[in-house]
Amino acid sequence: MDETIKEKRNNKFKKISAVLKLLVFAVILIGIPAYIYFFQREFFSGFTSIKDMRLWLEQYKHVSMLVYIGAQVLQIIICIIPGQALQFASGYLFGFVPSMLLSIAGAAIGSVIVYYMARLLGKDAVHMLFGEKKVTEMIDNMNSPKGLIITFVIFLIPGIPKDLCSYAAGLSDLKLKPYLIVSLIGRIPGMVGSLIIGHQVGAGGYLSAGIIAAAAVVLCVLGVIFRKKIIDLIHRATDRLLEM
Repeated sequence: MDETIKEKRNNKFKKISAVLKLLVFAVILIGIPAYIYFFQREFFSGFTSIKDMRLWLEQYKHVSMLVYIGAQVLQIIICIIPGQALQFASGYLFGFVPSMLLSIAGAAIGSVIVYYMARLLGKDAVHMLFGEKKVTEMIDNMNSPKGLIITFVIFLIPGIPKDLCSYAAGLSDLKLKPYLIVSLIGRIPGMVGSLIIGHQVGAGGYLSAGIIAAAAVVLCVLGVIFRKKIIDLIHRATDRLLEM
């Protein structure tokens, strides 16, 4: 009798927990973007051009750097802000070195939040966001002996979706510290390119900014087209290394 009551309580607790997780998921995925869209439209109006983004950041004056970090964090969590465009504006406004430090700080904080948020929400919620097949495939890649290498390449190559990887990491066997280090190192080249473009535009170096932007677009397109082949190539290369 006691076992039956205990089992019923556990089942009830699991149902309540599942409902709460879905509510949290709905607030993050739908509630926050909806609130910003309907009640903070000026937030989005600041992201139509580098100049507008610079003006949007400048209005916060002494706390503009903190606002930039917060926007970076928000971009990683719910992906409603164009991350590269935001970095263009940061490079324009703050200069390369300060922007680099701020970008890394924002990416680190956002990655930690997403990692633990995925663990809190569980697989069902993340499946709803990205699809069970994609999530399972990404988790399997991360749980393999070459998981950290694959994670690094995903964050390194433009065009390969980072948001799926960020959430899948929290559901995988990867520990936070190595995942965070590898993902941040992988993000750095993309950050550097975006920040240099913004800085060059601010300094009047439109030609060099245009060349870097064109190269970034080409790499992004190639990353989208060949992402599966790239990951397969990594699998084969790491298999050979592990066999040596």
